[in-house]
Amino acid sequence: MAAATSRTRKGKIRWSKLYSFGCLRPSTSEEHPADRVGQLGFTRVIFCNEPYLHRKKPHKYPYNNISTTKYNVLTFLPRALFEQFRRVANFYFLLAAVFSLFSLAPFSRASLIVPLIFVVGISMIKEAIEDWHRFLQDLDVNNRTVKTRMSNGVFVDKPWKELRVGDVVKVNKDEYFPSDLLLLSSSYEDGVCYVETMNLDGETNLKIKRCLEASLCLNDDEEFSGFKATVRCEDPNPNLYTFVGTLEFENESYPLSPSQLLLRDSKLRNTDYIYGVVIFTGHDTKAVRNSTRSPSKRSRIERKMDHIIYILFSILVLVSLVSSIGSSLFLKHDMVDWWYLLLPDGSSLDDDDDLFFNPSKPVKSAVLQFIRALILYGYLIPISLYVSIEVVKVLQKMLIDKDIELYDDVTRKSVQARTSNLNEELGQVEMILSDKTGTLTSNQMEFRKCSIAGISYGGDITEVDLAASTRMNANLEPFEFSMDETNRATRSFELLDFSVSSFSAQNGNARLLKTEEPVIKGFNFRDDWLMNKNWIRGPNLSDITMFFRVMALCHTGIPIEDDNRKTDKLSYEAESPEEVSFLIASQEFGFQFFRRTQSLMVLKEFDPSSMEEVEREYKLLNLLEFSSSRKRMSVIVSNEDGRIFLLCKGADSIIFDRLADNGRTYEQATALHLSSYAEDGLRTLAFAYRELEAAEYERWNTTFTQAKATIGPEREELLEQASQMIEKDLILLGVVAVEDKLQKGVPECIDKLAQAGLKIWLLTGDKRETAVNIGFACSLLRQDMMQFHLSLSREAESNNEVKAMEEDILQQIQCSYKLLCEEGNNEAPYGLIIDGKALEIALRGNIKDEFLQLAVNCASVICCRVSPKQKALITRLVKQYTGRTTLAIGDGANDVGMIQEADIGVGISGMEGMQAVMASDFSLPQFRFLERLLIVHGHWCYQRISKMVLYFVYKNVAFGLTLFYYELYTSFSGEVLYNDWYMTMFNVMLTSLPVVALGVLEQDVSSDICLQFPALYQQGPRNVHFSWSRIIGWILNGVVTSLVIFLANIYILSPTALQRNGFVTDMNSLGAITYTCVIWTVNCQIAIITSHFTWIQHLSIWGSILLWYIFLLVYGALPPDLSGNAFQVLIGVIGPAPLYWMITMVVVVVSLLPYFVHITIQRSFYPMDDHVIQEMEKCLKKDDVRDNEMWVREQRNSQRSTSIGFSARVEAKVLSFSQQMQQKKLSIYRSVTNSPIYRSITRTPFS
Repeated sequence: MAAATSRTRKGKIRWSKLYSFGCLRPSTSEEHPADRVGQLGFTRVIFCNEPYLHRKKPHKYPYNNISTTKYNVLTFLPRALFEQFRRVANFYFLLAAVFSLFSLAPFSRASLIVPLIFVVGISMIKEAIEDWHRFLQDLDVNNRTVKTRMSNGVFVDKPWKELRVGDVVKVNKDEYFPSDLLLLSSSYEDGVCYVETMNLDGETNLKIKRCLEASLCLNDDEEFSGFKATVRCEDPNPNLYTFVGTLEFENESYPLSPSQLLLRDSKLRNTDYIYGVVIFTGHDTKAVRNSTRSPSKRSRIERKMDHIIYILFSILVLVSLVSSIGSSLFLKHDMVDWWYLLLPDGSSLDDDDDLFFNPSKPVKSAVLQFIRALILYGYLIPISLYVSIEVVKVLQKMLIDKDIELYDDVTRKSVQARTSNLNEELGQVEMILSDKTGTLTSNQMEFRKCSIAGISYGGDITEVDLAASTRMNANLEPFEFSMDETNRATRSFELLDFSVSSFSAQNGNARLLKTEEPVIKGFNFRDDWLMNKNWIRGPNLSDITMFFRVMALCHTGIPIEDDNRKTDKLSYEAESPEEVSFLIASQEFGFQFFRRTQSLMVLKEFDPSSMEEVEREYKLLNLLEFSSSRKRMSVIVSNEDGRIFLLCKGADSIIFDRLADNGRTYEQATALHLSSYAEDGLRTLAFAYRELEAAEYERWNTTFTQAKATIGPEREELLEQASQMIEKDLILLGVVAVEDKLQKGVPECIDKLAQAGLKIWLLTGDKRETAVNIGFACSLLRQDMMQFHLSLSREAESNNEVKAMEEDILQQIQCSYKLLCEEGNNEAPYGLIIDGKALEIALRGNIKDEFLQLAVNCASVICCRVSPKQKALITRLVKQYTGRTTLAIGDGANDVGMIQEADIGVGISGMEGMQAVMASDFSLPQFRFLERLLIVHGHWCYQRISKMVLYFVYKNVAFGLTLFYYELYTSFSGEVLYNDWYMTMFNVMLTSLPVVALGVLEQDVSSDICLQFPALYQQGPRNVHFSWSRIIGWILNGVVTSLVIFLANIYILSPTALQRNGFVTDMNSLGAITYTCVIWTVNCQIAIITSHFTWIQHLSIWGSILLWYIFLLVYGALPPDLSGNAFQVLIGVIGPAPLYWMITMVVVVVSLLPYFVHITIQRSFYPMDDHVIQEMEKCLKKDDVRDNEMWVREQRNSQRSTSIGFSARVEAKVLSFSQQMQQKKLSIYRSVTNSPIYRSITRTPFS
């Protein structure tokens, strides 16, 4: 009974006797350069099962814990302070605080030092919190457990972080390897295991690893009681695909290769367990050495802010020079005559002399006045800008994290902003570079369609055809074929006008059957002709039967029996998900593969003659497995009658080239079906077979056996030649089409991003055919799109000369670009597809500019067979060449370089490891959430931060220049208009809350409207809200406001008594009144620019104004020693005066009038997109606004220029349908007009 099962604790299949290529080839001297061990770079020594020997030098190696944090306890303070004072504004205020210690500042020390400490402290706390989250993520990874052998011989769960080099571990199925391990044995008797490396290289195909034969005996816990061995190998390095070393075991030395190395963060699959010994730990592992620390990224707005600070600093220096020079001139020519100033005459040596006003030392006084002015007018530089932005970004991050629309119910994960520095950069993205596997696709294959003997089965309508038919009022629905035997004599049909002429007939009457969701994982196929076994009464019975046998026998899969299963259906495991879907499909069609041994494959297949299920055994003679170079796989089997068959599956181009003359019966029909399947984005494989004579097979097998036994570099070539000898003269049976299932919402997301004006490049390690299929599936490619395919010609590749290859690629690029320019007026878009080898040449110095010129002008770009290094290089070059904001998104460790190189890195927190997420700036559960993250949150954050920075510049210019005007008005006397604490409170309390509310809650339009009008997103890439014209405009607005406030107060208060008793305005009252006008004006200004009000905005704006009066009241009530010149200023002086309240109202209205006029003219004559939508929403009735003609027109304008995406494909399909209908009408018209009846009618006159 045990032998009959597909799998036992020790598998019965000796895979090494089945495989001819791959990791199971014999060792060669070239592959195992053991003589290098012990030399430089190969000095590592591991004592297996003796980890205690690695606790001291010279063999002391690090623990297995990893850290991705920026700081630790010792480095936090110095590094964080350095980061803070790298900012220009912070460094300026640090100098001002230092000068205040030497009595050079016009303010008290506390008023300068306290705000600086507050601002820097808040920023450092934010840095500490973000680093703490990184620490918690590291802790989660480091605390994973693995079975580890202890000194007492028992295997116990041990945290990853406590592993040491030399530990023996046991890893179970579907677990990640905790470190780099040397494979000792597995649950299979010949030491083979399956490893999934998608998290490292992005490949979904499972890799086969094999232990040394010497360690096969170590297959149980007890076997390790006396195990001792020494490994000598290469030093830690980042090379994932190389490993050199030797294993010294039982007085023998065995060479080691990458086939025995299990890398950290790869996963054990299809194998119950493995035993391994730890070779590299922690930061010595190859996966970690391939990752780099996240670079410091700054948004474009933040970089531009530095330039704004430079401009404001230039203004500061200018007005300080004016004050310094003016003070010096007044001191020299006028002040010396003002006897009441008691200025020193130069003969006095009194230490109490005022150095700022010393006529005998005008130069020194001028320098000191300059320093004093730099500090006095420092409020032109917004000290709280950086901290306010950081607070706002943290709150924006919290809103993104808590957005319920960004939560995935399946994975129970939500979008996470792992850094808050790049929120606004989300609104300026122009190019997206995306991985494929695990990012766009869900790593699941579904069997969708097949073509057998020239007839297509499983003809579901595509979503594109459905949308196009709906647009044309065809009112078609998704449906499937279901025909009885009377109408199924042939299935070769012609597509109708809509290319969706699928129908079902029951007794000759057509009917529509809606498709349903698949109930069997991996099988999404509906066709009653095959599923109900109606095919046994149709033609081509033998070909259909052989097709199903190829599907059930040509594979490397293993059936899995579950004792708890309730049906007779089996599940399968195989090297690739395609094979699993084929086995599930063959089982559903009645050909169940249910047992396998070393040389036998057993099917339960449906027998058409007896109409019963029978069990048939097929002897497995040879297996020629699939590889990227062969692009095909074959098995040679003999049936119970002794007949020998070669069953082959592979790429259609490869199979078609190997067909016999009498095997091409269905080639033409099959080619048409292949084209249709490719347009639907399905992955296809062709099935073929041939029957072998016994003598022919024996001759070939002798040659093949000799090639397998060859040791040396020529072995691969001999094996390929042998396979070519037998894989020929094939008979075509048909093709299968499987869907590399996209993640939910991917086509819709790409469509919306395309409508928003973003360009999307696909970078994948998969082969070209697969990448192109996915390009069609997610609508990056269209059938009417002209495609440029760049690849090395066979001649250039065979010569292997760099110059010839460069000339070849350059010629292709130039020809493609010339064609693109010539056809530039044509509306049809262009797509570029390039493979890894061609890309390597195209990215070289003398070609890359021409390549990038071509690529940037194409609607979509697909790069195939791309290495992780190439992904990062492409990202860097695109960013440098275009100057556009780039976003890279991926899910595996192979995407880390690309994610870190891009302006914004996004990691998919899917089923795999966390390398991509830990290196990213934002993490998503699935790709579809990128739509809302960019188009909604990105747009909002860009607008919010832009408005916030511009408003900050405005209010500080408006406030700071009033000090300068007062200095001019008082003949450079050095008096300060405002109380010290007024100055401190301005940025810290009285204007900070409204600007934070603006930065967190402002919305020009709602989230629904952002998604309905994706073209609004283009305001970010075009930098509409943060252009230099806007920046200068807001600076000028601040200048005008400051002039109005100061001049109005001076010229209204100067000639007039403030109170009825004739009390005139003194300096203290003037300062308080002017300050009140500033507070009212800047807070009313932010109310005007706010589009979306909540109670928080109202509370912050009007509460800030109220807070000023409360502060003035409380501060003025303090004793004069504490309140200074503000003592009782509100209650006793300005409060009772009606003129104070009148001035406040008049000044605020006049100050805001220029901006109000500007915005009125703009909205009336030069409205922006969001202005139009806002007015439509507010002016039209709320119930029917979405049905309004203007609303619909604006929506269509928002989608007009799309070249890729689902909508673009629908438009192209509608155009195609219209052309087909027009041609059909023209054909009918011609046939009617050319008919004899029509001619006779038109020629015969009516009586």
